[in-house]
Amino acid sequence: MAKIGFIGLGNMGGPMANNLVEAGHDVTVFDLSEDAMATLQAAGASIANTAVDAVQGAEFVISMLPASKHVNSLYLGDEGIAAHIPESALVIDSSTIDAQTARDLAVALNKHGVRFIDAPVSGGTAGAKSGTLTFICGGDAADIEEARSVLGHMGKNVFRAGEHGAGQVAKICNNMLLAILMTGTSEALQLGKANGLDPKVLSEIMLQSSGRNWTLEVYNPCPHVLEGVPSSNNYEGGFQVDLMAKDLGLAKDTAENVGAKTPLGDLAQSLYQAHSGEGFGKKDFSSIFTHLEAKRSS
Repeated sequence: MAKIGFIGLGNMGGPMANNLVEAGHDVTVFDLSEDAMATLQAAGASIANTAVDAVQGAEFVISMLPASKHVNSLYLGDEGIAAHIPESALVIDSSTIDAQTARDLAVALNKHGVRFIDAPVSGGTAGAKSGTLTFICGGDAADIEEARSVLGHMGKNVFRAGEHGAGQVAKICNNMLLAILMTGTSEALQLGKANGLDPKVLSEIMLQSSGRNWTLEVYNPCPHVLEGVPSSNNYEGGFQVDLMAKDLGLAKDTAENVGAKTPLGDLAQSLYQAHSGEGFGKKDFSSIFTHLEAKRSS
C-alpha cells in the first residue's frame, strides 16, 4: 500500500480519499474545512496542519480542487507545495482545469524533479462514493500506468487521452456534451409535462426510443422519477451549477483557441450562467430543469 498526500476534500475529494483509506493506503489529508478533515480522520486518515505537511514523505500526491487558480496556488503560490514534494513522488491532479494550466504545471513540477499527470474524473459524487469513477489522464504512459495502483481504488476505468493536458481537453469535451444532454433532456421532459404527460412514463418511453441517454437513464432531472439522485433531493449534492458553468467556459475558451465551433455548448453555457444568477449556483446541475420550467411559465 502507498503513502498518499490528498488535498481537497469537497463533494468529490472527500469520498475519493475515503476509498483510499478503506483500501488500506496510508493517507494524509488537508483541506481548509476542519469538518471535512475530521470526517476523514474518523475514517482512518491522518490529518495535516498545512498542505506542505500533507505531502511529506508521500509517494503519491493527489489534488481535487475547484478551478485552475486553486491548483496554481496550491502548487506554485507563495506557500506552494512544489518544492516540498519528494522527488520520487507522482503528482495526480484530478481537478478540472484548463489544459494549458495542466501543461504549465507539468513543466514547473518537472523542474523540481517531480512527475505529474492530469487526471480529471467523470462519474459524479455517486461514482466518487462507490469507487466507480472514470479517470481521464494526460501525461507519460509509464506514469499513468504507475498511477493505476491508486486510481483503481477510486475508479473502475483509467484512460490515457494523450500527453499532459489531454486529460483536461477530453474531460471538458465530455462535460460540454453532458450539459447539452441535460438541457435537452430537461427541455423534452418539460414539454411533455406541459402537455399533461407523466414525466415518469415519458422517461420510460424515451428510454426505449432513440432519445435514450445517460442523463435520462441514470440522472433524471425531473423530481421523483428516479430515487437516489439530486433531483429527488431538492437538487442537493452532486455537481454544482457553478462548476458546470465553469467547465462550459473552459470548453468555450478551448474551442476559440483552435477555431472550433460549439454553438450548442455556447448556448448551454448561457443557460447555466443564467440559472446560477437565479440563485441556483450551489444546486446540482440537473436543476436546469427548473430553469426551463420558469422560462415556460413566464
